[in-house]
Amino acid sequence: MKLNIIVDGRTNAFEVPDELLIEAQDFFDKLDADMDKGWQMSREWVENPTPEQRCQIAGDRILTAIETENEKLLMLMAAYILHTLPGIKSINIDITGDMNETDLIMEQEVGRPLGPIFS
Repeated sequence: MKLNIIVDGRTNAFEVPDELLIEAQDFFDKLDADMDKGWQMSREWVENPTPEQRCQIAGDRILTAIETENEKLLMLMAAYILHTLPGIKSINIDITGDMNETDLIMEQEVGRPLGPIFS
């Protein structure tokens, strides 16, 4: 599966192997268990992060992984985001220090035209 990671206006298409989404389930469970205890999201404490907030947290970890050149963490966090929010297309990671400003961009649903109103 593909996740577009946008950092400071630059987009990188990141390919996550489908099997990683299955193989990393224990890692995802541990990460969720940690987040279930609450999480410091920039200046505010979030008691029970929503799936979107969990992906913003993972986005912040991706930024750290990029800065420290930790490809394994980058891959695991990208897989976690794809696992947590099915249908996500891109994540635009905030670099100002406020993970609440990280944008999650979902795939657009392709709608069918309504067709003629009168027959």
